[in-house]
Amino acid sequence: MTTIEGGETDANPAVRRTDDWDAGRLHELAAEHDTPLYVQDLDRVRENCDRLLAAFPDADVRYAVKAHTGRATLEAVREAGLDAECASAGEVDRALAAGFDGGRLHYTAVNPPARDLDYVVDVAEREPDLTITAGAVDTLDRLAERGYDGRLCLRVNPGVGAGHHEKVRTGAAPKFGVPYDRAARVAREAAGRFDLVGIHAHAGSGIDPDQLDSHRELVSRMGELARELTDPGAPTDAPLDLEYVDVGGGFGVPYREDAEPLDLPAVAEATRDAVGDLRGLALAIEPGRYVVADAGVLLTRVNTVKPTPGETVVGVDAGMTDLLRPAMYDAYHPIRNLGGADGEPTPADREETPVTVAGPICETGDTFCTNRAITRPARGDLLAVGIAGAYGYEMANQYNSRPRPAEVALADGEATVVRRRERLADLTRVERESAEVDR
Repeated sequence: MTTIEGGETDANPAVRRTDDWDAGRLHELAAEHDTPLYVQDLDRVRENCDRLLAAFPDADVRYAVKAHTGRATLEAVREAGLDAECASAGEVDRALAAGFDGGRLHYTAVNPPARDLDYVVDVAEREPDLTITAGAVDTLDRLAERGYDGRLCLRVNPGVGAGHHEKVRTGAAPKFGVPYDRAARVAREAAGRFDLVGIHAHAGSGIDPDQLDSHRELVSRMGELARELTDPGAPTDAPLDLEYVDVGGGFGVPYREDAEPLDLPAVAEATRDAVGDLRGLALAIEPGRYVVADAGVLLTRVNTVKPTPGETVVGVDAGMTDLLRPAMYDAYHPIRNLGGADGEPTPADREETPVTVAGPICETGDTFCTNRAITRPARGDLLAVGIAGAYGYEMANQYNSRPRPAEVALADGEATVVRRRERLADLTRVERESAEVDR
């Protein structure tokens, strides 16, 4: 086996490309379960968890649940040894159902609704080791009003953001965290009302190698703040007894075929260097996308091929309701033509040709790519949309009254349906149940 960047071998590369999936197996799954269909490889999820734990052996590694909340995935992450970072009450509920106990749960909401706070505070009464992260003084007051005085982490806005799109760069956005210049004062005040155990910041989502300087700057600022808060030699303020500094996640994966993967061991070393001496505090990270992105693929069937004067439009049965990222973020996902419905390989005489792959939604933005060269599609071909395991199914919706797709999980060679395909009756179920309650 050859060695590649970061000391990986080709048997377990730092990123799983779309061409690495077994085309025959994907054809079998599509034939058995229909399309659109998400396929999530739990073995790959575990490999990615192991890679993170090896790169950050002394850190608390917490999976950002919002990347993929399926129970099978959460159970695989838990078994691999990662904690769960939850952005909503629903994610806390899912993590509990997947077997996480309070000591491995971190609730990190932004502007949490009242019902979410009510639920999580109630959970904390049963699971006192659960940690709640707050990013506003108002949120601290709301927690105190509910009688909460347990484990608290303060989210800080370090003024440094990074990420694959402006909509996911959180580190400098006013929405997220207490401003850095006020953080020390707010932390000391919070320590008088709660069991303050940590400070937290997050640069953004999908940080690529070109943005690591911003990530390092965020980490450096958080290290400085931690030392200020815990300094026993401070002239006026007593040192706080913190447990950890959480510098977030956002580690990117290469969606484009020619993009290099993150050198994770180098990122880990740079993170440790940037945070500096934490004087016994633990370092915590919150990867989400890195854990699950390349473990998932979306299968979709070609139903229409329409040549036009400007371009050839290839219509498929998946759309922005199944995978929203291209429409929302102009995100790139690799697309591989796996050939016809009979499972035979794509004929060799079909050359690559530029096409626009479009879904069935009544929106111009419902496209997966525009004028991209792929092996010339024909009606009935199966396309694999790659690197779809993160924020794919999570952002699926019922716009245009389209049922959400099914999801199959692969583990040890076996395939299991972990989310059944919604039926048309599911679209009106809540309305029908409401009507029955009103009678």
